[in-house]
Amino acid sequence: MTTTAETNGTTAPLAAGAARHAGAATLERLPMARAINAGLRRAMERDDRVLLMGEDIGRLGGVFRVTDGLQRDFGEQRVIDTPLAESGIVGTAIGLALAGYRPVCEIQFDGFVFPAYDQITTQLAKLTYRSGGSLQMPVVIRIPYGGHIGAVEHHSESPEALFAHTAGLRIVSPATAGDAYTMIQQAIASPDPVIFLEPKSRYWDKAEVDTSADVDLSTSGLDALHRARVARPGTDVTIAAYGPSVHVALTAAEVAADEGHSVEVLDLRSVSPIDFAAITASVERTGRLVVVHEAPTFFGSGAEIAARISERCFYALQAPVLRVGGFHTPYPVSAVEAEYLPSLDRVLDAVDRSLAF
Repeated sequence: MTTTAETNGTTAPLAAGAARHAGAATLERLPMARAINAGLRRAMERDDRVLLMGEDIGRLGGVFRVTDGLQRDFGEQRVIDTPLAESGIVGTAIGLALAGYRPVCEIQFDGFVFPAYDQITTQLAKLTYRSGGSLQMPVVIRIPYGGHIGAVEHHSESPEALFAHTAGLRIVSPATAGDAYTMIQQAIASPDPVIFLEPKSRYWDKAEVDTSADVDLSTSGLDALHRARVARPGTDVTIAAYGPSVHVALTAAEVAADEGHSVEVLDLRSVSPIDFAAITASVERTGRLVVVHEAPTFFGSGAEIAARISERCFYALQAPVLRVGGFHTPYPVSAVEAEYLPSLDRVLDAVDRSLAF
């Protein structure tokens, strides 16, 4: 393949991309990690301004191999191995965005993002507002997050609430390979900074992905990045989840169905902004809501959802909004990880308590 770095121009990559996307639909069964890789590749083919930055993302292809092969095909000037310095990665990305590029940063593990927290929350999130809208910050920060891999603190955390509390950032998390392929391209096309949370426990889940389809990157297409989807329709109770928790919510819905209960599963897809209209519509159908996420429930995204839905749906609710998530402790060692995370039993218990209220 002719690379952008080799040609130092746009014609060859765009022509190659256009030819590949001009044919019939190409459904590929991909794990989520490969779907993100395909989405990054498509974004780089489409736009020479898209650069990837991170520790060991080049020759190694990243610690989870999400960027595997991209430096080989696009060159070291567009897939950049950085020093072990997260604050420097994000700070450099901010400078590149000011110069007209669209940098995509990779943070190796969730807990490693905190050295860059200052750059993200005091600079990246605020520059557009600070400049009266004259500066755009099209920076994507990819963070593998969440548990289920038997790792300890700094390797299994869910920091979404910390970032969602900061105005100026968009926070999204795909739950399927198909969404991962689409959402990473929409995130890169966004004029605003996006925290792209990748559920590492779902990296190897496979699904059919149409890699021949052009993703809608119009204004309405970018708005779709923040719309929830009904992953499973139901009538008795709604479970709202995102990222890795969608899988356990769907499993709970299957078990509940065997017990005669119809559970609707809403995949939120976006934590900031949150699609409250979709949650409201679902709760008005079912009358009950259980929110599931891996992050601690204390001051978590579930608390915000519970408060908003209690206000919006007070007369439709037939039970209090319940939350299932991590506990207010540091992330535990692997021996007790299963007790910490929202397990199938804990989700089903919440569904039963809601139905019995």
